[in-house]
Amino acid sequence: MIRTVLARAGLIAAAACAATLLGAVPAAAHGADAPDGTDYRARVTGVTPARPGLTVRVIEAGARLELTNRTGRAVEVIGYSGEPYLRIGPDGVFENTRSPATYLNRTLAGDTALPADADPAAPPSWRRVDDGATVRWHDQRALWQESTPPAQVLAAPEREHRVRDWTVPLRDGTDPLTIGGTLDWVPPPDAYTWWAVSIVGLLAVGALGLFAAASTAGARALAVLGALLVVGGAVAVAYPVGREIDAGAQGVGGVLSGLLSGQIWSLLTGLGAVAAGWYALRRRPAADFAVALAGACLALFAGVSNAAVFARSVAPVPWSPGVARVMVAAFLITGVGATAAGVLRLHAASRAAALTPTP
Repeated sequence: MIRTVLARAGLIAAAACAATLLGAVPAAAHGADAPDGTDYRARVTGVTPARPGLTVRVIEAGARLELTNRTGRAVEVIGYSGEPYLRIGPDGVFENTRSPATYLNRTLAGDTALPADADPAAPPSWRRVDDGATVRWHDQRALWQESTPPAQVLAAPEREHRVRDWTVPLRDGTDPLTIGGTLDWVPPPDAYTWWAVSIVGLLAVGALGLFAAASTAGARALAVLGALLVVGGAVAVAYPVGREIDAGAQGVGGVLSGLLSGQIWSLLTGLGAVAAGWYALRRRPAADFAVALAGACLALFAGVSNAAVFARSVAPVPWSPGVARVMVAAFLITGVGATAAGVLRLHAASRAAALTPTP
């Protein structure tokens, strides 16, 4: 009986993981230009001269600039050759299809091939892309795109360095404006320390599976695993919410839209962990399997997928990078530990069933 249940559970787990992996592909492609972390900190210092209602900020860990224009007048972003690139005004957001920046800024790497009619000297050809007052774009002037760090960083990588001060020109009618900003190198943390802490923690959580399930200690261990999954799942929901906010999502509707379109599997992983934790706390049948499966998903889709922050100084969330690393370590500790503990408990139950004499 136990073996039959385990066999069916294994098939369900395999199907769930396959569906999750296949479903995760478009989500990963959707957020391909949103880095999981970086060592370059971009900041906006202001718009000169200032215009009430015109605001600019850095989003996605520095990967994009976001400009909101509520001045009641059209403002243009100027491209790399001095041509009009974007226009943001009361009638929406437009891009100039003749501007090379329209194509180069579509990816973080700036490697989009230019069409034949891309000519910065040609008259603008405006195409409406949004009816709001906000536009977001990659801008090579605010990025470091070389494969190696600057010379001063290579000479002293343990220190923070100003890479450059950058500017992006704007135009309000005939009046020139300038977005000013800075780009700094920030030394990354020691990733080995974070991995070591995670490994020690997950081994401790996994050891909970060594207590006999039928014993009082085993029941308490299951309750601890359940509580850890509830907390870990709740935090796993908060992390993609933070990424959406850092990517410029505004309001509950904007965050939900971003989650459902680009981070649905991260969201489902967190909710699934909460459900599995509640299942374990209630000591429901097959709770051990639920713990193991939810832990594996939590470790993979919340922990491993965000583990880049262990080795990056800037995280794509609106809180400090240190908090982000603690959260990711918690995903790994809870996820891998719960998986190991659940598998140990399932194995012990299978052995006990095999040793039970058949009447």
